[in-house]
Amino acid sequence: MLLSLNIEEKSIGAKLLFQGLSLTIGEGEKVAAIGRNGVGKTTLFRMIAQEEHDFIGTIEVKKGIRLIVTAQEHFAVEHLTAVQYILQAAPRYHYLLDIIENYPAEMGSDLQKIHTYSEALTEFGERDYYDIEERIVEALNGFEISREQAELPLANLSGGQKRFVELVRVRFAEADLVLLDEPTNHMDYWGKEQFLDWVRNAKNQAIFVISHDRDVLKEMDKIVEIKDKKVRVFPGNYDAYLKQNSTSTLTAVSNYEESLKNLEKLRKQMQAAGARKAGAGNSAPKILEERLRREYNALKAQLEKPSLWIDQESVDQMKEKVVSSYHKYKDRNINISQSELNEYSHVLLKVQDVSIGYDYALFKDVSFSLKHGERLFIKGRNGAGKSTLIRTVVSAVEQTIPEAKIYAGQIAPSEKLRLGMYEQELDKKYLGMTLGEAILSVHAENRIFLTDENLNKMLAGYLFDPMNDKKLEINNLSGGQKARFQLIKMFCNNPNLLILDEPTNHLDLPSIEELEKALISYEGAIIYVSHDSYFVDKMGGDVVEIGAA
Repeated sequence: MLLSLNIEEKSIGAKLLFQGLSLTIGEGEKVAAIGRNGVGKTTLFRMIAQEEHDFIGTIEVKKGIRLIVTAQEHFAVEHLTAVQYILQAAPRYHYLLDIIENYPAEMGSDLQKIHTYSEALTEFGERDYYDIEERIVEALNGFEISREQAELPLANLSGGQKRFVELVRVRFAEADLVLLDEPTNHMDYWGKEQFLDWVRNAKNQAIFVISHDRDVLKEMDKIVEIKDKKVRVFPGNYDAYLKQNSTSTLTAVSNYEESLKNLEKLRKQMQAAGARKAGAGNSAPKILEERLRREYNALKAQLEKPSLWIDQESVDQMKEKVVSSYHKYKDRNINISQSELNEYSHVLLKVQDVSIGYDYALFKDVSFSLKHGERLFIKGRNGAGKSTLIRTVVSAVEQTIPEAKIYAGQIAPSEKLRLGMYEQELDKKYLGMTLGEAILSVHAENRIFLTDENLNKMLAGYLFDPMNDKKLEINNLSGGQKARFQLIKMFCNNPNLLILDEPTNHLDLPSIEELEKALISYEGAIIYVSHDSYFVDKMGGDVVEIGAA
């Protein structure tokens, strides 16, 4: 085994995250960690990487193995070039280079230093480090990051490009175990396919990934779900997980119902014994009542409703009685409330022969129109101009000056168009606000004024704690929490056109499914960008490919 975890207890503040959590990862295994937002997936990674030490239990890593953790954020190293950042992970590179560059001037006749220098030269050559910078540049070029970009600070690269830099870093780190946290966020469809190819061909590395990207989960050897403070292991990929999860969840529902029945039975027996005690001339009914009370209290103390979720496709195949029991006890999910539009179908947006860019046109002659109920998938590589097209459409709707230049064509929004936006990056104006302030602000911008009661109800509907979470700064929210705020923001003005830019990023599986369900029933029009093939299949619609050859 490369990795063995036995976590007796881990808490953050008053919140108990893990209790009795056990997990092993073997050589070459591909393992995905899933779980609802906030269950502690990233915290678990931090514990394995020895960045988090405040827990009771043990984490054992096989002696001599190399472990590498990919970064989600690069603030601390954004001044480094991509090449410099990758070289930091190459084993012993800087140590050996320091000896080779500095020892000749200082070793003189010191035999020990001469020996160390000679060994460093040998190892440097054996590791092929003499041309490593050139090989890194070539590897980055394979992900369409040019030599010029490879020599720029990381701060100059896009989110998708930084993901590719992380993959190249993993390759040159020669790691035995790789920890990846949401690796496909910000990747386009081409980039994700490169990543999936790397996963399929990684024979000598074990991979432990946090992801709710169903395309990634489909490539795994096993899926571990963090739930109820423990880990449940499901051998096989995503399809196998869905089948096993359906069976185990129904068993948990049945066991929970049986425990509730037993609790009610004990309660009635206890009441009956209490009634007999009043008219009895001996102590037998009292002793019986006390015994029943102890049994009742013991069962009640250990009875905890398990977390329950089954994918909708599996639910659709179940018998009505079983479905009824499942819905009675299943986990709460986000409640995406929509108002009926009650509008006749008409053209909401018409884009005719548009060419848009900055110093030059990024794309030319793009045309489409959208009516109520229609869907449009905008497909294209990172940098092709998808976001530029979206921002220019938004400017036309809001009647503001666009950032990009319209070289040709026109964008004609209907006067009746009401736009709802889900963006990859939140507007900076919200980052310093608390969650409560931000929700009130987005509604006030649309002349909707919420009472405290309405605000709290809305927070609860999107799985926030109304009393505590509304005081958190948007800047300090997790990716999943920010995503749920984006959904609140998007639907607040009863829009008849939605623009969605990678909406499944950061959402857990139940929330993705709830979003898909809401969008399928949505009466308005939708423009969307997504690298999630499952989501694209569900949404359907016409396709406009930007930057196609």
